[in-house]
Amino acid sequence: MQLHDQYLLYVGPDAYTLIGQSDRPETLTLTRASSHVSIKPDYLIVITKRTKVATVLGHAVYAAGDFSVFPLERQSHAELLKQPNEAYLLGLVKSHLYSAPFYFTYGGYNVTTRLQQQELSDKPLWESADDRFFWNRHLQRRLIDATSGPSQEDYSRFILPVIFGFLEVKPATINGRDFLFGLVSRRNRYRAGTRYFSRGIDQSGNVSNFNETEQLVLLDSQGGKAGVGGAVRGELRFSFVQTRGSVPVYWAEINNLRYKPDLKILDLSSTAESLNRHFEQQISLYGDQYLVNLVNSHGYEKPVKEAYERALDAMANPRVHYTYFDFHKECKGLRFDRVGVLIDGLHEELEQQGYFFHDTTQSPSQPQRKQTSVVRTNCMDCLDRTNVVQSALGKWVLNNQLRQIGVLSVKESVEEHPQFLNLFRNVWADNADTVSRAYSGTGALKTDYTRTGKRSKEGALQDGINSVVRYVKNNFLDGPRQDAYDLVTGTWVPRRGEEVGWNVDKRELVVRAAPWALLASVFGLFLCVFAGPFIHDHLLPVRNLALGSVVLAALSSHTLSTHGIAYVNHPRLVRQALDDVLDYDGKGYESGRHGRPLRPKRAAANEHKGGEKLVSVEGAARARQARKESVLPSMLSSPVVTKQD
Repeated sequence: MQLHDQYLLYVGPDAYTLIGQSDRPETLTLTRASSHVSIKPDYLIVITKRTKVATVLGHAVYAAGDFSVFPLERQSHAELLKQPNEAYLLGLVKSHLYSAPFYFTYGGYNVTTRLQQQELSDKPLWESADDRFFWNRHLQRRLIDATSGPSQEDYSRFILPVIFGFLEVKPATINGRDFLFGLVSRRNRYRAGTRYFSRGIDQSGNVSNFNETEQLVLLDSQGGKAGVGGAVRGELRFSFVQTRGSVPVYWAEINNLRYKPDLKILDLSSTAESLNRHFEQQISLYGDQYLVNLVNSHGYEKPVKEAYERALDAMANPRVHYTYFDFHKECKGLRFDRVGVLIDGLHEELEQQGYFFHDTTQSPSQPQRKQTSVVRTNCMDCLDRTNVVQSALGKWVLNNQLRQIGVLSVKESVEEHPQFLNLFRNVWADNADTVSRAYSGTGALKTDYTRTGKRSKEGALQDGINSVVRYVKNNFLDGPRQDAYDLVTGTWVPRRGEEVGWNVDKRELVVRAAPWALLASVFGLFLCVFAGPFIHDHLLPVRNLALGSVVLAALSSHTLSTHGIAYVNHPRLVRQALDDVLDYDGKGYESGRHGRPLRPKRAAANEHKGGEKLVSVEGAARARQARKESVLPSMLSSPVVTKQD
């Protein structure tokens, strides 16, 4: 069923009307007073600008460029925004829309699904979408419910699946053979979040920062030309899929204004069950799991490595194969080419794993090869080290694919073709930056190596800058970003009803005053240095002011260091989960309690309950928090549709 690819949108005081401009015109009317025909979104989110970024298998792929958000409430935008909760939530949605790369198609090629799972079907596009990567699934739920319900209405042509991730498809030439080289990364909408507010696993087996990355090679048997936009039809299709995801145990890093947050690992009775669910799902989707763990074997990260290995040993699943690679030790001295040692160790497994290959000229419906397993790579963040390893694996497989089809000779490598190698490296580096920005707030580290094949001083300097920016964002800006993830994906659902108290600052007066006191002390010392003579003659002795400023600075700095967590910009919507992590005092590991004073009552409760308070961080805790409802109508049921360019 072909989706509408253009609309006429009529905005009136009583209704919004969308008229699909395809071969079979349809009209969708949303009445603002009564929310007509069982579709009752309180906000209508419309993609108002799109950019064609690629052609895959003859079908255009678009990136969303601009949006409009229309309230169905008869109140004006200005009236709605006078309500603080409404303004905050609406701001979250808008910031999320403009902070993420969103991609979509109108059919033919399903951008949410890897090639191996694509199938010819009469199903609507949304029904064949991979639910994990259908990023706006929650936004579309009212249209989906109306279509799937007992009514005879079918709104499938208005339901547009969108992915949040990365997509680049570039024309390339090697040895006179034109083809398309592409990379698609799809971010999982379950347990989505930011670097320090989303770690580890939940009870359903979902892990943080899970991305499926698919490397594509499309070419024609007769060597079709890959011009601007990609003219290759894709008669011959290759795909290789890798995954990444947070270490699948219960753990957290707790921000406290220090550069290294407090590390906490929770040894819960539910860990084994959650881990088993995670890998059962992964095996059902991809086959055997070849785990590559890059977490350090010493220092700060060592407890995470050990917790992961203990959990895997206890699970003892014969279809889960574990490989440890001490990245920083093996690649010491910026020798990232040493990742080849890891690939050599996995050579037999990679040969057995294979890749997807389909020659449609020989068999229109059945591929000649399928990928039978997957490499799942992780480091602490599943970003920087993971990117280096994944790009190296991608290059190794690409060589084999191009040799199979005769683009490369048996002993030839893409490294012997500098122009293509530059394209390959930059596409992988762009992917690394995009995946990293979604999780950490900055581009990836070590991308100078990914782009050029060598480490540079400029790259090291940029890594330093990115590390500082990450520190600032992760401590002072990520709370609203996490709220936006929770809101858009439906982790937290606003409902009509009572007010909530997110905007109330419950910190003690001395804690709230400490930053201002430190600022005042710095200003006092500044006066002593630069305005000393004037002060001495007309106001106070310089010595007294300097002494008072030093004492005030010491007291305020002590307050800041002992209450560091109180100054971190935390999420407002789903706070119970964080509180349960902070108060957990059972079995496990904790690197320290810097900047977070113990709260006696909750600590005593944890001790009484044997430390198992966090059994349901993602279940009951979020359900409790969801009952704290905002005055905002259920805006997340809004359908996402596109308007005529």
